[in-house]
Amino acid sequence: QVQLVESGGGSVEAGGSLRLSCEASGYTRSKWMGWFRQAPGKEREGVAAMDVNYGGTYYADSVRGRFTISQGNAKTTVYLQMNSVKPEDTAVYYCAANRYGGVWSEVRAWNYWGQGTQVTVSS
Repeated sequence: QVQLVESGGGSVEAGGSLRLSCEASGYTRSKWMGWFRQAPGKEREGVAAMDVNYGGTYYADSVRGRFTISQGNAKTTVYLQMNSVKPEDTAVYYCAANRYGGVWSEVRAWNYWGQGTQVTVSS
């Protein structure tokens, strides 16, 4: 059974930093691992993704230059370093894994999801 478990969410003031972690288990290979977020009343949107095998990264325009995605040595852990956070970054953040590629920012391209972790940024 595939499991993605997020940790590291919480409350932070605008301009601060937060680091999210995601540990994957129950399967042996993915093409991408990434992060999505969903704010109240809004659709789930792609934040960042990483090619597990080649290290290529993808970012939403709204976070590029502020957030950094990285992976652990075992390639089953992915991190999201969030710097210079803004109130509009407030959302539930979901870890996801993709096995077959596609358009990274499309929710339907992803095969497995974590349960989500809340990030709240106060002004």
